[in-house]
Amino acid sequence: MEPCRRAGLSGVLCSLSLLCVILDIQLDGVFGETQAEIEHHLEMGRKLLAAGQLAEALSHYHSAVEGDSKNYLTFYKRAAVFLAMGKSKSALPDLTKAIQLKPDFLAARLQRGNILLKQGSTQEAREDFEAVLQRSSDNEEAQNQLMKANELEELQEEAQAAYHQGDYSTTITVLERVIEISPWDPESRELRAECYIRMGDPQKAIQDLTPTTRLRNDNRAAFLKLGKLHYSLGDHHESLNNVRECLKLDQDDKECFSHYKQVKKLSKQLDSAEALIEEGRHQEAIEKYESAMQTEPNVPYYTNLAKERICFCLVKIKSATEAIDVCSEAHQRDPRNANVLRDRAEAYILNQDYEKAVEDYQEAREFDGDSNDIKEGLDRAQRLLKQSRKRDYYKILGVSRSANKQEITKAYRKLAQQWHPDNFQSEAEKKEAEKKFIDIASAKEVLTDPEMRQKFDAGEDPLDPESQQGGGGGQQGWPFHFNPFESGGSFHFKFQYN
Repeated sequence: MEPCRRAGLSGVLCSLSLLCVILDIQLDGVFGETQAEIEHHLEMGRKLLAAGQLAEALSHYHSAVEGDSKNYLTFYKRAAVFLAMGKSKSALPDLTKAIQLKPDFLAARLQRGNILLKQGSTQEAREDFEAVLQRSSDNEEAQNQLMKANELEELQEEAQAAYHQGDYSTTITVLERVIEISPWDPESRELRAECYIRMGDPQKAIQDLTPTTRLRNDNRAAFLKLGKLHYSLGDHHESLNNVRECLKLDQDDKECFSHYKQVKKLSKQLDSAEALIEEGRHQEAIEKYESAMQTEPNVPYYTNLAKERICFCLVKIKSATEAIDVCSEAHQRDPRNANVLRDRAEAYILNQDYEKAVEDYQEAREFDGDSNDIKEGLDRAQRLLKQSRKRDYYKILGVSRSANKQEITKAYRKLAQQWHPDNFQSEAEKKEAEKKFIDIASAKEVLTDPEMRQKFDAGEDPLDPESQQGGGGGQQGWPFHFNPFESGGSFHFKFQYN
């Protein structure tokens, strides 16, 4: 208190004065420690950046900026980390802040100008490059970039003019150079995507639109357009992914929600149909695909797909006539679809029309020459065609290739009774009946024996000596390895119709 009395201060004033001195000392200590911490963060940030540990470096620069918001270099260094991480949009505010704190900071202006140029902001980029040249007229980078900015502005105007004239090919050509100079400009990519759409190339439109979803903070329009493009191409899963991204940005977006409901319903039907096919429930799968065609009658891809898969299912359930009709319609809609040709060939085989089966398999091979299924199918169809020109046991009994054992036995009994040689009187008629009877009995033996039937269905006649190893060591065609009719026309016997 003695210094206060000497200074002529009262007790209260003296106490306040001493308090202020104490606070000043404490605050000086705090600020001193903070400055040391800032230097530590800057040093750690520099080391981590050099080591490529960008996330850790960024964390230290965040702390440095929070500790000292007046240091232009701190903002500039954090911007450098953002750029190294590919986050140019995050780097821009830091570069702007650094320029505000130090207007003659040419490195920051040049860096900001480069980012703005890549974003397609030609006017703002030009201002930065001109500002650099005002203070450093021989700055070669600023000179080159200013020339690019002027070129970009001219190209942007040229592209817009060509687009409005409907010259989409020229627009695309011009935009190639535009995007080369400004790869982070979403507008140029969106314009080129629109040109590709109008020229009927949705795949290239997708390639241009996809990056724009990252180049804009809220690009629901791009997500919706991508969803619709993927949908039109038949990629309903990817369509669903994109429209979900749109709804993440705004769950109340009416257009996105409407498309979402449509895609989700169709996607569920298509996935369910394929699951049913995997389970062998082909009739139910047909019904699902018919429902899918009702859900989406306007996009050709889904109708084509449904027809193709229904064609496949009808073959699996051995509905030959209906399969041929549906497969033919599917082929007309998509003439180069090898799967449809393969399935129709199988339907023709079921219908015992082997020549058409061979033709379809040969055509399918032209579109998918590497498919083992098609190669094997063609080989089998050719064998069946060759076989049909000899003896066709299905035709002999008058049954379809999908007939079961009961149907085969029934047909056999009826024909055996009809053509039994004892039913005929003249020698000529009896010999003709004997031949028919042998064929009927042979057909019954082959088609009621699973192993022999499988061989026959693969194009090999198990009763044909030419098809067997060792040649013809027995009476061709007679299943019991002897011909009772060889003992003469007067031979009589009882035949068991079993």
